[in-house]
Amino acid sequence: MTVRAVVAGVGHYLPDRIVPNSEFEVSLDTSDEWIRSRSGIERRHIAAPGQTTSDMAIRAARAALADAGLEPDDLDAIIVATSTADFTFPSAATMVQAELGMTKGFAFDVQAVCAGFIYALSNANALILSGQARRVLIIGAETFSKIMDWTDRSTCVLFGDGAGALILDTAEGDGTTSDRGVLSTDLNSDGRYRDILYVDGGVSTQTTGFLRMEGKEVFRHAVEKLAATATTALEKVGLTGADVDWVVPHQANIRIIAGTAKKLGLPMDRVVVTVQDHGNTSAASIPLALSVGKERGQIKRGDLVVTEAIGGGLAWGAVVLRW
Repeated sequence: MTVRAVVAGVGHYLPDRIVPNSEFEVSLDTSDEWIRSRSGIERRHIAAPGQTTSDMAIRAARAALADAGLEPDDLDAIIVATSTADFTFPSAATMVQAELGMTKGFAFDVQAVCAGFIYALSNANALILSGQARRVLIIGAETFSKIMDWTDRSTCVLFGDGAGALILDTAEGDGTTSDRGVLSTDLNSDGRYRDILYVDGGVSTQTTGFLRMEGKEVFRHAVEKLAATATTALEKVGLTGADVDWVVPHQANIRIIAGTAKKLGLPMDRVVVTVQDHGNTSAASIPLALSVGKERGQIKRGDLVVTEAIGGGLAWGAVVLRW
């Protein structure tokens, strides 16, 4: 018998306010065509004044619990992946725990920027395999609108707010790639590239700061590293791109998504794409896409899914799982 961490439920939440590309034409030297052609983004959701990351995380968590048919006290742990927590501390995860009314277990945050959900999913899998937890709620939630320089057309048009959640449950498998659940993970980072994607503020400067990015450099690293980590994760369990039913990538840029799929030898009709509607929601983008992919009827039980992401750090990684 092999212990597997199996997806029990997914859910997501998006703020009510939708900002189309045309709205940026009023204040910036940009256009809908310029944004679409360079990113594939058509619109994004922006949090309401006073709406926080934990607010959205709680809504996504409730949706995932409903999808799984579980109650908060059925959970053993909550992991929230975010770079935009409400406070320096306590963690967003403990705030979610309290609001859900979960009275046992433990909760903590993971910070790996856009790769945060991959890191959180890998950690949740490890908790289950080690016997530390039986059911883990993993949430990616971000309010990147709070760290945007709205005068910088190269960054502010790319990001949006939202939250997605996924619950892993413990199950028994045969130890083969036909098992449902997480089959492999691959995590990486390289701090030498921290200056190409970062926020120029924080506790040490007593400022919130703004997101800064060298777009061409990030693009160059993204396609190469995303394809490599996905390939490595597949190779760990003796699989190839030909075995994959769906790639669910970090939704940052349609050109990065297409370039990565090409390197993996996969057509775009086997890639879940939501970037046009959500923009880049950082750690929220993968669980959002997983939830939307299931909602659309794309991702079905038994499908082999590869999901990968890269973010500031640089940090990147991939997870292979059977739905």
